Amino acid sequence: MTSVRPRHDTINAVFDGVYLALASNMLLVVGCLPLVLLAFTTDATQSWPLYAIAAPLCAPGLCGVFGVMSAYSAGRSTTGLRTFGRTWLATARPAMLWAAAATALLVVLGVDARALWGHRAGALALPVLATLTVLTVATALLGLVAIAERPAAPLRDVARACLYLAVRRWYLTAGSLLVLALLAQLVTARPALGLGLAAAPLLYVVWANSHFALRPALDPPTVAPQTT
Repeated sequence: MTSVRPRHDTINAVFDGVYLALASNMLLVVGCLPLVLLAFTTDATQSWPLYAIAAPLCAPGLCGVFGVMSAYSAGRSTTGLRTFGRTWLATARPAMLWAAAATALLVVLGVDARALWGHRAGALALPVLATLTVLTVATALLGLVAIAERPAAPLRDVARACLYLAVRRWYLTAGSLLVLALLAQLVTARPALGLGLAAAPLLYVVWANSHFALRPALDPPTVAPQTT
């Protein structure tokens, strides 16, 4: 009997994980529906202003998926829809403001890079703009994970902590960005495979890396009580 019980628990854990991954994929598509519709109906190179407008609207959905992953990691919770809805409502305003600020900065950096491309000044400015772009994406990603965990945190504090930790733990940041780039390539090449199967496992890696990088901010060290 002792050997049957662990095997039964393992099978349940596998089915719970598969169910939650499929549910997360569905919730991701629903939460990011504006971008999904644009991706299937427009050319990104020609319609990038529409993408810039739609991106902040999808931020609460991504926070919702991160909330589902956090709840599952903490207690094997499989109430994905309820957790997603609760996180979406709690993070809607800060997540959209955060994503709007990051998107605006990325648009400015992209326009500057386009204007300097092929000019002599670009040889010096373009590497700086590329570095700022990577830092912006990394900080924005960490910020969405932080907002999913602490929706009431002031965005100024989120920006300061996430920028510092994105640089301080650059190896985790680099891993998350590489996985995110892989997901973007997969969704572009095989949308059904990317959104239907691969999104949740790859985003879980991104969430786990980001959550670990944010531990100093999410779980500040406790001060031991002084003894007299």
